[in-house]
Amino acid sequence: MDVFNEDENTEIDQPDPQPVKNNRNRKLRPRLWTFGAVLSIVVNVILIVVVLVLGNQLFSIKETLTSEVFGGLYYNFLLMDQAEIKTSIEVEDSLPVQFDLPLNQNTTVVLSEDTKIDGVRVTVVSGSLHIIDAPASIVLPEGTELPVNLNLVVPVDQQVPVELTVPVEIPMSDTELHEPFVGLQEVVSPYYLGLIEMPNTWKELRCQYIAWGCEE
Repeated sequence: MDVFNEDENTEIDQPDPQPVKNNRNRKLRPRLWTFGAVLSIVVNVILIVVVLVLGNQLFSIKETLTSEVFGGLYYNFLLMDQAEIKTSIEVEDSLPVQFDLPLNQNTTVVLSEDTKIDGVRVTVVSGSLHIIDAPASIVLPEGTELPVNLNLVVPVDQQVPVELTVPVEIPMSDTELHEPFVGLQEVVSPYYLGLIEMPNTWKELRCQYIAWGCEE
């Protein structure tokens, strides 16, 4: 670079600063590359550790979802559909009973008091006394047993009290709840089966997608 001095009117040569800057840039670049490489390695190691930790947590979460959440829901819906409602119903009521009861049978009745019967015809043969088919009135004493034939219709009109316990067993599959339970099973089933098919460990994951080092 040429510089002119106005007083002496002469030309003076000064050093160019560009080579100095180039030398500084050359010395700074390796340091930046080294720092960037070290920072990249550290970040990658941290990310790998985070992925491993999260992976182990994901396997635990997957096991919990499979066995306790979706598995529990699926099997409980299945058991609910196969269950039965068992209970007892207490019935306390009165039922009207109305019918005609026909009777036709031989039986024996006992007089509860002395009974007088008028207009009968009697025959008495005792020693010299002979009475043949004579009208008379007789008295049957209390306690006399009389064989009779009952042939009549007895009307029955009563209120009969009813008190009983009725056992009830109703299968849930025979009720209107069967369809909702089956629908809930079908909703949960894809998630449950999908979680079952997922690997449970890193080894299973590696064997499923890489198939390396899986020989027993």
